[in-house]
Amino acid sequence: MKRSLLWAILGGLALLAAIVGFQLGLKGKSVETSVAAPGLPIFDVTLVDLKGQTQSLGQWRGKILIVNYWATWCHPCREEMPGFSRLQDKYRDKGVQFLGISIDTVDKIVEFQKATPVNYPLLIGDMSVMENSAKLGNTRQALPFTAVFDRAGRLAATKLGRLSEPELDAQLSELISR
Repeated sequence: MKRSLLWAILGGLALLAAIVGFQLGLKGKSVETSVAAPGLPIFDVTLVDLKGQTQSLGQWRGKILIVNYWATWCHPCREEMPGFSRLQDKYRDKGVQFLGISIDTVDKIVEFQKATPVNYPLLIGDMSVMENSAKLGNTRQALPFTAVFDRAGRLAATKLGRLSEPELDAQLSELISR
């Protein structure tokens, strides 16, 4: 009995070490591109919001769209969201729209919002949404992952890992001035 408990603890520690190592490997990794990406599937996606209403991402065509893939259990995701809300307030009148896509349940997201209010739409996804993020450059299908689209719907930048408010602010200022 003691031996099997020891093996279970060692296995759990090994799994924890692998997860921490993976997350540390993601820090600071980003891919930026200004290449037009015609036919990206992002605007064809339809998801459900927290009220159970279907929302087509196509409704935000013509805006600078920041799509953030996140989950309530993802610590870096939780850290970046208050900054995203501040930037949404700052740039709302300049045609910028933030959008969060979570792979959580509605109940978990509603509970999260009680502690961390978010002022942009949060939609519910599933693993097919994560596959969609891979088409945008998230080949690891990890979180958080953020994709920035210009007004023409071209993929302007992506970031795997936590995206800082100053970094995104600079990107948005540049996109708005174009």
